[in-house]
Amino acid sequence: MITVNKKWLRLIGIVGCTVWMASCKQATDAGVKPSYATMKVEAADKELSTSYSATIRGRQDIDIYPQVSGTIEKLCVTEGQTVRRGQLLFVIDQIPYRAALKTATANVEAARAAMATAELTYKSNKELYAQKVVSEFSLKTAENTFLTAKAQLTQAEAQETNAHNNLSYTEVKSPSDGVVGALPYRAGALVSANIPYPLTTVSDNSDMYVYFSMNENQLLALTRQYGSMDEALKNMPEVELVLNDNSVYNKKGIIESISGVIDRQTGTVMARVVFPNESRLLHSGASGTVVVPSIYKDCIAIPQGATVQMQDKVVVYKVVDGKAVSTLVTVSGISDGREYVVLSGLNPGDEIVSEGAGLMREGTQVK
Repeated sequence: MITVNKKWLRLIGIVGCTVWMASCKQATDAGVKPSYATMKVEAADKELSTSYSATIRGRQDIDIYPQVSGTIEKLCVTEGQTVRRGQLLFVIDQIPYRAALKTATANVEAARAAMATAELTYKSNKELYAQKVVSEFSLKTAENTFLTAKAQLTQAEAQETNAHNNLSYTEVKSPSDGVVGALPYRAGALVSANIPYPLTTVSDNSDMYVYFSMNENQLLALTRQYGSMDEALKNMPEVELVLNDNSVYNKKGIIESISGVIDRQTGTVMARVVFPNESRLLHSGASGTVVVPSIYKDCIAIPQGATVQMQDKVVVYKVVDGKAVSTLVTVSGISDGREYVVLSGLNPGDEIVSEGAGLMREGTQVK
């Protein structure tokens, strides 16, 4: 008679139960079909926003350099001051230029007197030649002396004009309305036209120019959307500006121009937006983000998670008779990072796999 230990019986029972439960679980798992999220596409109006890094510039940023050399006698403005066109900014030592103007004026008077004398001599020789008193040589010599004196007077007058201009350049004035920038040179500093830094910069910031770049595909999408670049500039909606502290500027801007030449190195084109700046919140040299809305009428928009990118192709999976069927679609080059606007390949009412398209295979049972 065979005797079996009770502990061994208990262990065999536990192992058998465990194996039975595992086999049941595998059978259950094998019978469950994975589920996929799907959606029916519909046509509707859609607005997508695209963000671009941007730099802010004044309408005019004019570097002010002196046109004459000398020491600065007086600073007439301070940093950040608002100035008007023609307002005095700096005064450069005028004494040598006043002296040069006086010398030039005196030279003009002397040249004018010399010309008058030469003219009298020429006229006198002309009468004497008619009476056969002087030779033709004497007449020609007097005439040449008169012409030389006349030319010297013109030269002296030009020098006087130049001296007058140089004296006026000692008063450096603002070429436009704007705001004064940094003032690296103070009273007593020796300056000239070759100084390494400008005396200051006058920034016309009544309106601000905000520059951003868009790539070639975005440019093509924009052109196709509106029919032409001119029509795009006329009909594009206003854009927003997000400042460096992530606040949204309280005025909207208008895209004024888009460069017609693509940069060969970067493959981008430069666009310029004009923003009003009555509050002077925007400063030349600052940075921000331009948010450009794109409005599509009666279009189909799908999640980007519903697409698979294959080189330059975009694929979605339509649900046909409960199975996934790959379909090529054309999407707009402008997107907000979450959705695509479908230009072709789908029709309203089509059902597509809306999530996990990258894991799908052709013919996968969806329903």
